[in-house]
Amino acid sequence: MDLDPSTLNRALPLRDQIYQKIRNLIVVGKLKPGDPINEVAIAEALGVSRTPVREAVKRISDEGFIKVLAQTGTYVAPIGRDDLEEAYVIRRALEMESARRAAAKMTDAAIEALEDNIAAHRLAIARARYATAIQLDDAFHRTIAETSGYPGIWRAVDISKAQMDRGRYLAIPEPGYGEQTITQHEAILEALRRRDSEGAAAAMEHHLETSLSNTVEVAGELDG
Repeated sequence: MDLDPSTLNRALPLRDQIYQKIRNLIVVGKLKPGDPINEVAIAEALGVSRTPVREAVKRISDEGFIKVLAQTGTYVAPIGRDDLEEAYVIRRALEMESARRAAAKMTDAAIEALEDNIAAHRLAIARARYATAIQLDDAFHRTIAETSGYPGIWRAVDISKAQMDRGRYLAIPEPGYGEQTITQHEAILEALRRRDSEGAAAAMEHHLETSLSNTVEVAGELDG
């Protein structure tokens, strides 16, 4: 487990920092479904008492990322289909509207930013830099939300999509998934270039449906 004690700021609440560290390890797939969570080992690795670790684990458990099983242990929770579908429903509603509104407000600068993003995304996939690819994927969607004039749309999506992100980190190394995302981003951008509000919304919906399908497939393989 990648836990570096030098990254902790001892002047700030430890439980919040440890919460972020463990939660991020789960979201990016360094801690996979079924992996044990050893509070004693985490505390020793970070050079802290067990109390802030226990508080952090409890908070992550309340969010559904960790399962505490009596007399068995504490484990990373599976990626639940209901959680994935809930995240998808939220993203679809918000991001279709984001794309719809952005189409009417596209500028040359925004189009160039999205073009540059796609070029960088393609290079990241070619070089198997998957964490970078996911960051660029998020930046693409965030740029559209900012262009729409409602940047709060992306903040709301970002909060709700953590379970879906778990699946994305597991799915993106699968052959063709990264290239598929880029092709769909290009379709969204083409509709935005045309100032086609409904076309952009439809392209966004198709993109998110594909992302859900890919994630459910990988999650199903893990459950199996």
